[in-house]
Amino acid sequence: MAVTLTTPNTLLGVFQPKSDTARLATNMATIVLGSLLIALAAKLNVPVWPVPVTLQSFAIATLAAAFGTRIGVATVALYLAEGASGLPVFATGGGLTYITGPTGGFLLGFLAMAGVIGYAADHGASARPLTLFGAMLVGAVALLGFGFAWLILMAGHAPWIDQTHVVGSAFSGAIQPFLIWDVLKMALAALTVSGLWAVRPGQS
Repeated sequence: MAVTLTTPNTLLGVFQPKSDTARLATNMATIVLGSLLIALAAKLNVPVWPVPVTLQSFAIATLAAAFGTRIGVATVALYLAEGASGLPVFATGGGLTYITGPTGGFLLGFLAMAGVIGYAADHGASARPLTLFGAMLVGAVALLGFGFAWLILMAGHAPWIDQTHVVGSAFSGAIQPFLIWDVLKMALAALTVSGLWAVRPGQS
């Protein structure tokens, strides 16, 4: 049975080998290397409280668009598993305590983001920069939505949230600062992937 973890509409689908064994090995290596790249992006951050500004969303958007849904989500899932096991792959550490902290919703939101963007890539968005950018913005909204919902749920245990104005306090402290940054990061990610797609082998 053919190993079809990505599609010919993705960069990984274009460049992966033909044989099933080599393709499976490539996919597994891609997932591992991708998780390490996300970890590196997490370390490139501006340490603001309660949620640091990092390059993770840029890395995940780029990888999901290049890999497709299944490999993209698997890459993020491995990254989260590495962090949950205690490896210091998150912005300021690792472990289950970190996941249940203020950034927990954003970490889970990375899975949704990868799924949305990977799905668009599987269906040909890499050849349409504006479509890919739109899908990345939807993915970024999903990411922020998970993060915001998490912050609201943990509001009673978060001293930095004004308990008399929970929604507004959570939004202004941990969502609003990311809006412009995420638009810029999604634009850069879309240009990166669509640019690589345009110069892939076989194009004149």
